[in-house]
Amino acid sequence: MGRNIIINIITTICLILVQVLICNHIMLFNIAMAFVFIYVLISLPMNLKTNYLLTWAFLAGFIVDIFSDTPGVNALACTLLAISKKPILFAYIPRDDRTKNIEPTLSSLGFGVYGKYLFTMVAIYCFLVFTIEYFNFADIKEIVVLTAASTVFTFVVLLGIDSLIVKK
Repeated sequence: MGRNIIINIITTICLILVQVLICNHIMLFNIAMAFVFIYVLISLPMNLKTNYLLTWAFLAGFIVDIFSDTPGVNALACTLLAISKKPILFAYIPRDDRTKNIEPTLSSLGFGVYGKYLFTMVAIYCFLVFTIEYFNFADIKEIVVLTAASTVFTFVVLLGIDSLIVKK
């Protein structure tokens, strides 16, 4: 367990650095942004205690907020994403698999289940980020466009990241 924690910490630090140094400065067609750092939250094992998961999510979002000048937006969105992680995955897997220690990855779940799970998680995160950032529904059209474009862009990037990671 200790080795996995160290690997997750290193992965989190690397993805946060990629997020704040590269991805925060790239807007595809001026409407789509990739949120690569949420990959760690999405792929953490399901047997991780809720306290650790929520703390991990809050700290990851808080660090991105510090470097992105978005006070609390990512911290809140990551925490809410961590809360919804288990129910979303359990909606897509058979009832018998819920007791197993599942690490949600492309290799462990297969493309069908993992694709639905990843897309749902990314869509929720993007919707939360843009809704919190705008904080009103007067710009609902812009929120929907930004959410849809960023969801598709982030989904493709995270699928690429997941396919590069080879696990035993």
